[in-house]
Amino acid sequence: MRLTQSMCTIAECAPGGEGCPAARPRLVKIAVVGGSGVGKTALVVRFLTRRFIGDYERNAGNLYSRHIQIDGEVLAIQVQDTPGVQIHEHSLDCNEQLNRCIRWADALVIVFSITDYKSYELLSHLYHHVRQMHPGNAVPVVIVANKADLLHIKEVEPQHGLQLANMLGCAFYEVSVSENYNDVFNAFHVLCKEVSKQQTTNSTPERRRTSLIPRPKSPNMQDLKRRFKQALSAKVRTVTSV
Repeated sequence: MRLTQSMCTIAECAPGGEGCPAARPRLVKIAVVGGSGVGKTALVVRFLTRRFIGDYERNAGNLYSRHIQIDGEVLAIQVQDTPGVQIHEHSLDCNEQLNRCIRWADALVIVFSITDYKSYELLSHLYHHVRQMHPGNAVPVVIVANKADLLHIKEVEPQHGLQLANMLGCAFYEVSVSENYNDVFNAFHVLCKEVSKQQTTNSTPERRRTSLIPRPKSPNMQDLKRRFKQALSAKVRTVTSV
């Protein structure tokens, strides 16, 4: 069975439709990156539809969209699937399409397969490339070790992925897309919560007022003395005239 998705083809509801609020939901944009054949498309489709489909057309970098309720809030989730990345002469072979996806995203999932050591070697390179694409911005990143059910052909010990994630300061999830939906959901759930938290913080009225209204300058002492003398002279003139 094959599945090829294009933009918004698996959206389950639109704002204002049955089961969805009339107000526009908060938008969360997530890009999924990693080596070829690590299960990026299967991971995305599993998260958005709960289904596992084991065979896909070649990844063309599709955008998937769906409204999902997380912690009582309906979010408009957009997940950008990306073609596989390779290392060429000790550096990432990243085309402009991938760079646009990374810059577009509010958060990223970096995926590797425990059955492919080369995909594990990409992790550090991809993480630092993401930071270069988002200078000065603490965009949330989660590292996902996929194919945890294939222990008999593993090339990477799961704890190695966890150790690297801890060193990079990322959350880490070991998942089997084919066997467990909950682990997949949890990886995306933590990203959505972090992005929603950042968006709420950046849109508070206090922050907007701080950025838009300049702090008034305190008058210097000479100016205060001048105003006091003017007020005192006016009061003396008023008394004399009476």
